[in-house]
Amino acid sequence: MSENKFAGDDALARCVPMSKLQAILSGKWKILILWYVAFYKVQRFGQLRRRLEGITQSTLTKQLRELEQDGFLHREIYREIPPRVEYRLTELGESFIPVLYQMLSWSEERLCPPDYVNPYGDQAPEP
Repeated sequence: MSENKFAGDDALARCVPMSKLQAILSGKWKILILWYVAFYKVQRFGQLRRRLEGITQSTLTKQLRELEQDGFLHREIYREIPPRVEYRLTELGESFIPVLYQMLSWSEERLCPPDYVNPYGDQAPEP
């Protein structure tokens, strides 16, 4: 029988694909940031800050920059006064929309109270 590179104790201790995803999505706000940018297509910094009640300016800046560095977001800077910055999903970010949609559905079915009404209704981003 051939040797399975995933059968050794070292490989079983760590699932590389999930570890990479966890490294990208680690951060209290990143999933919500991706959700809002996916839902609204374009989000400005101030819009995100208002939607993410409780987030600090420095945390939002840090997590947006990390998502940009990881290839999920594109930041467009408009040279205006006052300056305007918009965030959109990249192709990689858009490919993550079905995962976000599945997470939303799973959470609605298993974590939300029975009388919960999704304020986004049928307008959720298409998977």
